[in-house]
Parts: sequence; C-alpha cells; structure tokens
Amino acid sequence: MLMLSGIQHFVFCPRQWALIHIEQVWAENRFTAEGQIFHKQADDPFYRQKNGEFVSLRSVAISSKALGLYGFTDVVELHPSDSLDNCIIHPSYPGCWKPYPVEYKRGHAKPDERDEVQLAAQVICLEEMHGIRIECGYLFYGETRRREEVKVDEKLRLLTQEYADEMHRVYGSGTVPKASKSRKCTSCSLLDICLPDTKNKPLAIYYLKKNLYEETS
Repeated sequence: MLMLSGIQHFVFCPRQWALIHIEQVWAENRFTAEGQIFHKQADDPFYRQKNGEFVSLRSVAISSKALGLYGFTDVVELHPSDSLDNCIIHPSYPGCWKPYPVEYKRGHAKPDERDEVQLAAQVICLEEMHGIRIECGYLFYGETRRREEVKVDEKLRLLTQEYADEMHRVYGSGTVPKASKSRKCTSCSLLDICLPDTKNKPLAIYYLKKNLYEETS
C-alpha cells in the first residue's frame, strides 16, 4: 500500500514522487510551508462539526485495495439521504448519510489533473470501504477562496487507476525516473536535489556532495 497523498506528486512529476517515496528525500520551500499552514485546521482528526444539515469530519482514514493506496482525507462531508441505498450509517449521527470528500489546496486550480486525481482516489477509497457509489467531490482553493465541484466520472476513475498502477510499477522497480527539465521545476521544493539541468549525472553525486558538506561544516 502506497500513500494516497503521493498521487498528486506523481501526476505533477514521477521523478519528484520517486525522490520522496523511494529515496526518502524531502525539502521545504515557500509553497510547501504555506500548504502545511493551510492544512493545519483541516488535519485535526478530533474535529466534528454540524453545519445545518450536513456534518464535517476531518482527517478521516481511508484506503483502497483496488488502488493499493491509503491515507487521510482533509474533510468528509456527510449529507443527509432519504434513501437507505447508497448511503452510510454514522454511530454519532442518527439517520442515513452520503459522504463527499473535500480536498483543501493552498493555491488555485492546476493546468493538469493532479488535484482531481487525488480527489478521485479519495472517492474510490470511500466507495470501496462502504460499498456505495459517490458521484462527485469538492476542491477548495485557498487563493481564490472558492469550492469547485468535481464530477468523478469513468474517465477520471480510469485515469486515477492508471496513475496508481504506474506508481506501484515505479516503486516496485526501485528506480528513480530520469530528470526532465520543464517550467514547473521552478516551483518544486526538490529542485536542488533533482538537478534537472544535469539529468545524466547520477543521483549518487548529490549525496556525495551533501555528505562531504556535512562532514566539513
């Protein structure tokens, strides 16, 4: 089982994901720090709030054998349902509820599908865990302060499964994909570790320089 949160890194850049999850390398920049601050309240697992008709649950543990992923949601909203079919029962709240994941993002909508795929993976996990069908989820962007509904259709489900399968293939190989320089590299916190401008240089050279620096400092 791989970390579900990593699927957004994989869609953004398979090399970045492999550096984090295979090489166990991490570095902070302004974007990652701001993201952690933005998620601080949403990550409280003991937070429960009833907002009118729906209930907000935070940091809900989820997993999917089909995807081979596990992790935590930012928020799962429980909306009341009139039908016993395709809903869940919560021990703390009487009645039938339909769960919808809400993923919080620091910035704004992306040009690729990384946010939608991460949200779809959460939907698939909840469906598998509860034996239900969920048609959509929500992305909330801190920069625009807007919530966007995402339809989790068959195309998005298939794309999510393909990315999850590829993550497992790369992880099983134990090999970090080669660097490929692009404009998005400038926003990556691992830029100085990845060394995309020297893609033919082995990653071991970085660790050699790092160790030499630490020994002499």
